[in-house]
Amino acid sequence: MLKTLSAICFSFIVLLSHGTVVRADQFVLFDTTFTFTKTDADNSKPSPSHYYVKGPMLNAKRPTDWTAPVDYRNGTVHVRLEVLEKPEGGEPTTWSVCYIPNKGQKHGYGCIGTSVYKDAGVYEKDIDMTKFWQNDDIIWSEGIKEMHLVIKDNSGGQGHAHKRADHEKFFPTKIRMTLIQVSKGAKYDPTLAPNLPPEKTSLN
Repeated sequence: MLKTLSAICFSFIVLLSHGTVVRADQFVLFDTTFTFTKTDADNSKPSPSHYYVKGPMLNAKRPTDWTAPVDYRNGTVHVRLEVLEKPEGGEPTTWSVCYIPNKGQKHGYGCIGTSVYKDAGVYEKDIDMTKFWQNDDIIWSEGIKEMHLVIKDNSGGQGHAHKRADHEKFFPTKIRMTLIQVSKGAKYDPTLAPNLPPEKTSLN
């Protein structure tokens, strides 16, 4: 009888644990709002045009291991970019969003990109975590230390906005960026993302 009760209790715990994993399909890695000026871009250290998200700006409860028990490494990331203020003129703009790991290999980091945008608004997209630039240069079982956000034009990887002679087309700007990590096999659910409106202006 005691063995039977123990087996039932163990099964119940397993079901609870499984339920917890299912409910842990996604988490917010960061949600930050900031104004970025040309002076900010010129003087950001160690690299110009970078905005650094680290320390308390990152979710303190993010997993150390992104591969288990919940597999976020092989899931997706939902990028929500809310452009609150942007200079007039409709100059195409984008942000590179770089994962900086606790432990890396090869180049030691990898980057996704936001949608290219011309005007204020909300821009959202889902990105496969196994298909972005240098995603294999991160040892995902060791976790993520910080994130680097880099404002650029749409000319490619080296198109840093602060280098442009017409930099006034990019600065000052104010954005809110939110990254939601979604586990393998799950789908992003905006109702589970705290403090975000459910509606979408653009998804691409």
